[in-house]
Amino acid sequence: MPRPKPEHYVAPVDESATIVVDAPHLASRKSNLWLDAWRDLRKRPLLYVALAIVAVVLLMAIFPTIFTQVPPNDECYLANSNGAPEPGHPLGFTRQGCDVWARIVWGARTSLLVGLLTVLITAVIGIPMGAFAGYYGGAVDSVLSRIGDIFYSVPYFLAAVVVMSVIQPEQRNPLTISFAIGGFSWAVLARLLRAEILQVKNRDFVTASRALGRSRLSTLVGHVLPNSMTPVIVSLTISLGAAIVAEATLSFLGIGLGPSTMSWGNDISQAQSTIRTAPLTLLYPSVALTVTVLAFIILGELVRDALDPKARARR
Repeated sequence: MPRPKPEHYVAPVDESATIVVDAPHLASRKSNLWLDAWRDLRKRPLLYVALAIVAVVLLMAIFPTIFTQVPPNDECYLANSNGAPEPGHPLGFTRQGCDVWARIVWGARTSLLVGLLTVLITAVIGIPMGAFAGYYGGAVDSVLSRIGDIFYSVPYFLAAVVVMSVIQPEQRNPLTISFAIGGFSWAVLARLLRAEILQVKNRDFVTASRALGRSRLSTLVGHVLPNSMTPVIVSLTISLGAAIVAEATLSFLGIGLGPSTMSWGNDISQAQSTIRTAPLTLLYPSVALTVTVLAFIILGELVRDALDPKARARR
């Protein structure tokens, strides 16, 4: 007698329904390096503090009359020499009787201008040198790298001291001091960009660009360089603060901008002789210089951490 076969139960199937098998899960929001960096940056309170300080300094440099109506040099009376604060003059007076607050406000323009010009000169020289050396390699890399090594071996501040010492005082202006600093500090940026391009140029999208018939220069400008600018942006942000410090130091040593030029370095230099009798005239421009440079350095450090996925993962 044959054994009865067990009955199989088949669940009803709704043939009108659409069944998706192994559908990939895609992120609901766009993501790339810069978007991820911004999402990380906006969670950092220090970012807003640094941006607020930078914004105030920029407003001082561009629109100084918003912050003070007192001329920084025209209303200087010896009767007010090292005078205490009074209405309309919240920080008192310098040894020459000039308003301290007005000189700080107007001095922001000179200090920031020197910083921006130095960064521009550094970028104009350093980016092409590092890009061509890293991408073309061979003899081009050897020649450009040796030129960069020569400038890299010379401390840029020492070179700026020598250059400014041979320039006549009446010819010292923000442009000349920017060339003296930026003309020797570009080697650091060039080495940094060269190292980054050596990594980027071997990626698949560079090979695809060359396979499509684009020239090497077009590939460098259109693909390699834009994908190598992250460390450059960070370096230039920090270098801006360093350039402001270098200008102030040169002016403090008496080989920077002329004494009639309003800058924080000149004010610190002129106030050092009265540090015992009127220390506040030295303190105020020093604080303005320190806070401004610190804001740019913090901004650069935050951007560097945000653009580094490993640094974001460690937090």
